[in-house]
This record gives sequence, structure tokens and C-alpha cells, in this order.
Amino acid sequence: MSSKKQKLVTLQAEVAVSQMEDGMRYVQIMPENPRVGMVTPFVANGRAQMLSNGTFDFVQRKRIRKKPEFKGKYISLSFGQDGTDRIFFGLPNGQRDQLRVLLMEDVMRLVAYLEEQGW
Repeated sequence: MSSKKQKLVTLQAEVAVSQMEDGMRYVQIMPENPRVGMVTPFVANGRAQMLSNGTFDFVQRKRIRKKPEFKGKYISLSFGQDGTDRIFFGLPNGQRDQLRVLLMEDVMRLVAYLEEQGW
């Protein structure tokens, strides 16, 4: 049995929904009696849903992060828990003219690492 605590806070609030020039919608929830500590603040990516009757809910997406399996000078490889393998290549823009060479060098290091691991 799970021992997770769940805190439910019910707010009496006004909700303002506006659409910006770029088509994005901005939703603002303004409690009738705001006070510090009423809710725990957070910033998160997730899925928000607003129904035509004004019901609004938000579900936070769990951020899946894992330390890289391989880390080179400019490249890293991670095997994600979601079944996705990620290769990230980051290069300072001052070295942009060397992109092809540096990318090739680090990819070759990554390939050598994978061969050592039996891939």
C-alpha cells in the first residue's frame, strides 16, 4: 500500500484566459482571498486541460533524467527510462567552423566506446 501524502486545496478563484498574438493561450488563476502559503509554488512542464464549462486541470510530466552512459568532449549518450536513447552534441558557437571535424571525432569515440561495450 502506498504511503504517499496527498494535499488537496480548494480555491475560490477567477480564471482569466487570453490569447496572445502568436496563438498561445495564457491562463491566470486569481484566488478570491490570496494568502502566502496557501499552495506550494512550482514550475513544471505538463498537460493542461480546460473544458468548455470552465473546468481546468493540470498534470505535471515527470522529467526523466539519467546520467550519461558516455560523455565525450562535445557529445554524450544516455539510455532513457522511457525507452529512448539520446545523443546530445553541444558545441560553443565560437567553434562552429570546426563542427564537421569535432562532430566526427566525438562520434568516432562514441562508436569505439559502444564497440568496447559489445554493441
